[in-house]
Amino acid sequence: MQIILVAPRGFCAGVNMAIESLRRAIELYGAPVYVFHEIVHNRWVVEGFRQQGAVFVDRLDEVPPEAALLFSAHGVSPQVRAEAAQRRLRTIDATCPLVTKVHREAMRFAAEGYDVVLIGHAGHDEVVGVIGEAPDRIHLVQTADDVERLELPVDAKLAYLTQTTLSMDDASAIIARLTQRYPRIVGPSRADICYATQNRQRVISRWCRDADIVLVVGSRNSSNSRRLAELAAAEGVAAHLIDGPDDLLWHWFAADQTVMITAGASAPEDVVERCVETLRSRFDATVESRVLCREEVVFALPEPLRQRPSPDRCSE
Repeated sequence: MQIILVAPRGFCAGVNMAIESLRRAIELYGAPVYVFHEIVHNRWVVEGFRQQGAVFVDRLDEVPPEAALLFSAHGVSPQVRAEAAQRRLRTIDATCPLVTKVHREAMRFAAEGYDVVLIGHAGHDEVVGVIGEAPDRIHLVQTADDVERLELPVDAKLAYLTQTTLSMDDASAIIARLTQRYPRIVGPSRADICYATQNRQRVISRWCRDADIVLVVGSRNSSNSRRLAELAAAEGVAAHLIDGPDDLLWHWFAADQTVMITAGASAPEDVVERCVETLRSRFDATVESRVLCREEVVFALPEPLRQRPSPDRCSE
């Protein structure tokens, strides 16, 4: 067996920032630190933080007044922020800056009198937060066919935005349909799909046909991970989305196959390494590394976490 281990893969800058934010918050404030929704969409990350004292909640009435509350990488609506302030919660905003960009664009377009077509997945944390910026002006579409169901006049003042973790091909098809139906529609000055999502999809497009099987390490509620598996499958390659080595099923494999391994933007590298080692030990596999590009983006921690914890004091 040959394993093609591709990069970029795994954690992006936004995920790194969110994870470090929660680690630092627990260090500074002590457990429990509450998190609105999952910090990132990965089972291993979430369970690891639960063991350290993080408490993940879906409603703010689950958080005691004046407790520390961290907003996840996917962002929240203004209504959530207002409720947190009313409950006197000590909030820490770990929203990915690229998600914040979409929020700001939604606010700007709405303030300028546009109706906004948001391309994304219903119920996704990021989409829920963006819609909350202007719920009476934002219209969600998930597919190109949804464009035909929009009840907006052809000459409406329209703008479009996209969820940051979409398939580039799917988003392009929807934008093309929007432009065809609404020729005056405008979009963001720069694409909303984040650099890491684009890079991981480009890796799949470039090399997946060199493999018999593509393994995408990532949780099933991770939008960007699911898109990677779907993209490989669309290229005609058997693709499996796995949380880790325990999800590997041996009937998928033959000893002489080539297996490509990548990981979604919220999947830890140590889980990728365990998957590689599991295949290497069972099939005596060799590993070839392929790197499309280097990612050097770094996002600063939220302001409340930039202070260092005070040193321990001991009495004599």
